[in-house]
Amino acid sequence: MNTGERVADWAEGRLGVRRLVRGKARRAFPDHWSFMLGEICLYSFVVLFVTGVYLTFYFHPSMKEVQYNGSYAPLRGQMVSEAFDSTMHISFDVRGGLLIRQAHHWAALVFVAAVLAHMLRVFFTGAFRKPRELTWLIGFLLLILAMFAGLTGYDLPDDLLSGTGLAVVNGTILSVPIVGTYLSMFLFGGEFPGDDLTARFNTIHVLVIPGLMVGLLTAHLALMLYHGHTQYPGRGRTNSNVVGVPAKVRVVKSSGYFLLVSGAIFVMAAVAQINPVWQYGPYRADQVSAGSQPDWYMGVADGLLRVMPGWEVDFWGHTLALDNLIPLTVGVGLFLALGAYPFIESWATGDTRERNLLDRPRNRPVRTALGVAWLSFYLVSLIGAANDIIAVRFHVSVESVTWAVRIGLFVVPVAAYTVTKRMALGLQRGDRDKVLHGRETGIIKRLPDGEFVEVHEPLSQEQLHALTQHEQYKPIGPGNRPARQLRSRISETLYGEGAQIAKPTAQEYQALHKGRTEDHA
Repeated sequence: MNTGERVADWAEGRLGVRRLVRGKARRAFPDHWSFMLGEICLYSFVVLFVTGVYLTFYFHPSMKEVQYNGSYAPLRGQMVSEAFDSTMHISFDVRGGLLIRQAHHWAALVFVAAVLAHMLRVFFTGAFRKPRELTWLIGFLLLILAMFAGLTGYDLPDDLLSGTGLAVVNGTILSVPIVGTYLSMFLFGGEFPGDDLTARFNTIHVLVIPGLMVGLLTAHLALMLYHGHTQYPGRGRTNSNVVGVPAKVRVVKSSGYFLLVSGAIFVMAAVAQINPVWQYGPYRADQVSAGSQPDWYMGVADGLLRVMPGWEVDFWGHTLALDNLIPLTVGVGLFLALGAYPFIESWATGDTRERNLLDRPRNRPVRTALGVAWLSFYLVSLIGAANDIIAVRFHVSVESVTWAVRIGLFVVPVAAYTVTKRMALGLQRGDRDKVLHGRETGIIKRLPDGEFVEVHEPLSQEQLHALTQHEQYKPIGPGNRPARQLRSRISETLYGEGAQIAKPTAQEYQALHKGRTEDHA
């Protein structure tokens, strides 16, 4: 054996890598475009990691003041922090530094968007059901960590825009009853903005959050390999098999996807400017950046803060800042509801079987409507985060925009829920009619009595299976205990009368087509 073969034989005898790879290489992977959302998460995280390592070589996480003498003339001679000075150095003096910095920022935005889109795909198709509850929790934690990673990284340059955002964060933390002051002092190392802010955020951003995310991603991939992949219903697909492309083909495709995602991120970094800190200038506690906007994923929190009335109450000798406390509670509740929903649905249905076939969103009208309502609340809040920009651009008063958002937060989710549910039920009725009466051919036929009818073509067995394979749960009956009554009400809401259209049975289909055959004879 040559040297390479001896090394491979030595590793195989101690690690068993070849046997492990051989076993996994025989697996099939479903080939559907929506599964690429998860791959975008992974590939954008790789870009984040690589560009982040590059930036750490030049960034100095210190708030010590120095005189700026770099290439950007308008700021030359001003006193800035070392963090801001090193950010300017990366942007103007390091070869390729601005491209890497912008690619890092764009990759962060793409990563959070891909995680959220991937979670919504899992939510609407029911991929969170047994045995993938832990996978759902891991994805939910990744979303939360990604948002905080973006927040801490956004604040590292110590520019005026990030400092303005940090002042909002500090105000929200201070509104937490009893422990708010202590949390602020601990986070900022003293009175805001403190002297250790950048160093502490850098540790959280570079070490703590990435370490947790790497662990969660590894666990996510391990669980996916262990449980296998979900798949959409179709020909030859059952709850106990997987129909798709071989692992070798999937690896080749994934390599191409990785290059496409990386290339798209760097194209955005090259042509679309983001976070130009030199235009904002260094942070000053006595200044505020006009028109400041957070990154989109934190817009929901900023929007709720902006539209909340300035309410305060005295309670036991303490002032509760409800204008910060209520938006904080609503924002946390919004995401906790998303994370807890799979367990609520599982508890309501009592279904403990493994589910590897995905749902069509139309076949779960209430779940789909709840997801759309959640999204609509998020989007309205995001509009609230830009109330001042909207007022300026459209020449309306900021109070009008604020009141429109306030009303929209209550009206739009309810309207979105109602419309989505009715659309899903309508699609179910259409599927039922299509199964029973067949597909419209566009051919008009005249009957002996002079009546004109359209000829319908019976569906194939594959099409019939796709429209009728889903299982319809029945509501759980009421009980005497409060927990049982609550479970019964949730189950009735999800699968009771008016929550789904009964799919046609085999007897209905056979009786109808038998009658048609007899009439034809």
